[in-house]
Amino acid sequence: MAKKVTPKQKQMEHPPAPAPAPASPSEAEIALDSPALYINREISLLQFQRRVLEEAQDPQNPLLERVKFLSIVGSNLEEFFMVRVGGLIMQNEAGVSELSVDGLTPARQLAEIRKLAEKIMNEARTYWNRTLVPELDKAGIHILKYNKLSQRQRETVDRYFDEIVFPVLTPLAVDPGHPFPHISNLSLNLAVVVRDNQNGQRRFARVKVPPSLPQLVPIRRSSGGLRRDGTVPHHHYFIWLDELITNRLEHLFPGLEVIEAFSFHVTRNADIQIQELEALDLLETMEENVRNRRFGAVTRLMVDRDMPEDVRDILIDNMKVDLKNVYILEGPLSLRSVMQIARIDRFDLHDRPYLPAIPPRLRYPPDAPRDAFFTTMRSTNIMLHHPYDSFTPVVDFLRAAARDPNVLAIKMTLYRVGSNSPVVNALLEASRDYGKQVAVLVELKARFDEESNISWAKKLEQEGVHVTYGLLGLKTHSKIALVVRKEGERIRRYVHLGTGNYNHITAQLYEDLSLFTCDDDIASDGTDLFNYLTGYSMKKDYRKLLVAPINLRDRFEELILQEIEAHQQGPYPGHIILKMNALVDKPIIQLLYKASQAGVRIDLVVRGVCCLRPGIPGVSENIAVRSIVGRFLEHSRIYYFHHGGRETILAGSADIMPRNLNQRVEVLFPIEDTRMVRYLRDEVLDVYLRDNIKSRLMLSDGSYERAAPNKGDTLLNAQDYFLASRLRGSHS
Repeated sequence: MAKKVTPKQKQMEHPPAPAPAPASPSEAEIALDSPALYINREISLLQFQRRVLEEAQDPQNPLLERVKFLSIVGSNLEEFFMVRVGGLIMQNEAGVSELSVDGLTPARQLAEIRKLAEKIMNEARTYWNRTLVPELDKAGIHILKYNKLSQRQRETVDRYFDEIVFPVLTPLAVDPGHPFPHISNLSLNLAVVVRDNQNGQRRFARVKVPPSLPQLVPIRRSSGGLRRDGTVPHHHYFIWLDELITNRLEHLFPGLEVIEAFSFHVTRNADIQIQELEALDLLETMEENVRNRRFGAVTRLMVDRDMPEDVRDILIDNMKVDLKNVYILEGPLSLRSVMQIARIDRFDLHDRPYLPAIPPRLRYPPDAPRDAFFTTMRSTNIMLHHPYDSFTPVVDFLRAAARDPNVLAIKMTLYRVGSNSPVVNALLEASRDYGKQVAVLVELKARFDEESNISWAKKLEQEGVHVTYGLLGLKTHSKIALVVRKEGERIRRYVHLGTGNYNHITAQLYEDLSLFTCDDDIASDGTDLFNYLTGYSMKKDYRKLLVAPINLRDRFEELILQEIEAHQQGPYPGHIILKMNALVDKPIIQLLYKASQAGVRIDLVVRGVCCLRPGIPGVSENIAVRSIVGRFLEHSRIYYFHHGGRETILAGSADIMPRNLNQRVEVLFPIEDTRMVRYLRDEVLDVYLRDNIKSRLMLSDGSYERAAPNKGDTLLNAQDYFLASRLRGSHS
């Protein structure tokens, strides 16, 4: 796409640093292949968890938002140990000798992971117990110990135990007649030691803390004093469920003396290995793998710090846990559970609520024509910036397609849709109520959403929808919906493309982009893509879309090389801005190093994993890497290339990782509308690069430091800026 360089754009550009002395191709190749130039992926992912923890520790965030971030740390670490650590353990046990990009064996990576992960886990729990719990108490949210309950509170929780908890519990003895029970993945348990007073013999038992019950048991609320605004606040009281059970264990072991009880938490390997070529029915295979997930090897055993060594040894020996995978921690062991506290309805302790905006052109009166949405799309392309812009128009688009008598077919990919999905309901309505031809690719390998997707796939099939489950060996991660409509004597196709999932819940929490278009080339590419996904197609020459694993890698590499060439030819200095969730792919990193060596300025906004080292003299001194962790999950992928003033901007589903480029069906789509280019360049990417509140800058050793505003700089929080822009009535 061609356009003149704008004054605003010139402000974004800076003269490049002097290029290093040119090296011969062989010398450059050897230098850029050195493990010293790369950050370990797993350590980088743990550094991201540390940045999330820092948000929990940031007193500028409202109290319950800080609790939310702490819960996210717990949840993220569970997935990290289930998937990343689980995979490394499997590699190590299989004797895999292949080194990571930074030159580490699986065993060495596991050792480095343990040191950093243990530090993060301890720091998180210390902050919860020493800082957040006292602050919650001051704010009227009290987490109590059983022995500190008042008489009335104790009567309340004891009654709750007797009526609700006790019937669910199943104490499991461990002795010659009772084998050690299976401890399921992510379960919180009590290791109980009892004594038979008749013979003095000590016995061991396991009690599973019911995951179906609230892990923080609510106790009767009470009202506090009058606030300044005249309202009366409620005080909330809770006790941990495992503590309640611990203090009532005598009811589970009548006639025995309960000597001691300690909590422990198990994380198992959940890395699903699907033998697709041997699976006649992928859906059946996925159901079986989901069932078997709970039987994976233990990758993390967290035990209460007060648990004595002999009790700990019983767990280690019977679950065959490597001592390196045992973590002795202060409670609570399941940090994810504190999300229950974060959801308390206290507006004064949360971020200020906001109402996502709907652009004026998509606000239709009740009596609007049924084809109003399509009329708007024919007149202009539409881009939404979620969650600042509402996700409702995406649902409206599909509902309009379902109900319009001229729509002949709807084709769509579904990766994560969640429960009670209005998107899926629109597809069901189109097939069931209006007889439309609906074809949906449901990705069954969407990690930890497999069960939900299996359920939706079955329901769609029951209503006559054509459901496919993707391609052998590939995960379909693209986000695209295609509507085929008859208009007079011709057929027109309408397309929605996104960087995020068709999930109406996460669309309120994730930052993403949506594009509505009826561009003929993109629509034709969409048709070819669905033929590739649902049928047999070897098409390689897509018109505008970049599709992995077909042409995305080659085209992306070409764009970097073209930027180098444009920079060298002048007159404008080269500039690349890449916003993504993760940067892992070594060939792409090497090209970015080469672009830096050529003098191209490169700004990377990478939320999570980044294996590139910035600021290395002679290699990456022209590269800056920043990460933004804030109220919303930065999820969009936006790729900008200056190209000597003939700018190219792409958005889509693909991060720069080998799996995305080689083993997934991904789509990047061009942003060509001048207004949208200006918005993404000047009102999105530039704002991220100027963020000096939530932005953290990556150092060459892989650590991060907060951006430090220069004297006189205006403080800028990118996400607050976007929220304010919607209040000002600004829409892309």
